[in-house]
Amino acid sequence: MEVLKKLSIALVLLTIGAIANAQDYEKSIDGFQKSYLNEAAGNLSEAILNLKEIYNENSYEINLRLGWLTYSSGLFSEAQSYYNKAIALKQFAVEPRFGIVLPQAAMGNWTAVISQYEKILEIMPNNTIAMHRLGLIYYGQKDYLKAEKYFEKVVSLYPFDYDALVMYAWTNFQLKKYREARVLFNKALMNTPTGSSAMEGLQLMEN
Repeated sequence: MEVLKKLSIALVLLTIGAIANAQDYEKSIDGFQKSYLNEAAGNLSEAILNLKEIYNENSYEINLRLGWLTYSSGLFSEAQSYYNKAIALKQFAVEPRFGIVLPQAAMGNWTAVISQYEKILEIMPNNTIAMHRLGLIYYGQKDYLKAEKYFEKVVSLYPFDYDALVMYAWTNFQLKKYREARVLFNKALMNTPTGSSAMEGLQLMEN
């Protein structure tokens, strides 16, 4: 009888827990739905409030979305805080790392941006988005040797991608590797015959 009593209590507790869990999900889904509708209507402050009303610091999903909404509202420090909480909750997820670079870049913290992209590549070594963006950062900083390394990797994975080819071409051009640059610009034009950046590169080498 004692065993049956304990089993009955356990079943009751499980049932109560399941009901509470279902109610929590229902409340969360409703909060997210209202948030999406307000964002679509351009009411970002209301969209943020919808999630703050159901806020749970242990919710990866709420922290991730609040990171995006506060960034979109220009609240860059607050956005970083939410994204960092999401990263702490899911350390091997790349989406909050792609998210946090937005406020970091907006604040001009390129060291932090580079660090996040490098971490993404530790988690996903062949992530071409992170590689391409690192290439763009180093190209913008005129560190063409580092840029070349990343663009070369992207082109090796996507040999007929226009954006990858044209940036790899420009990097070779800056490094005075004109023969390589010409080949790459021409390959880029095979992908996009009207590509203005590739045409500009070829014209510069003809002058």
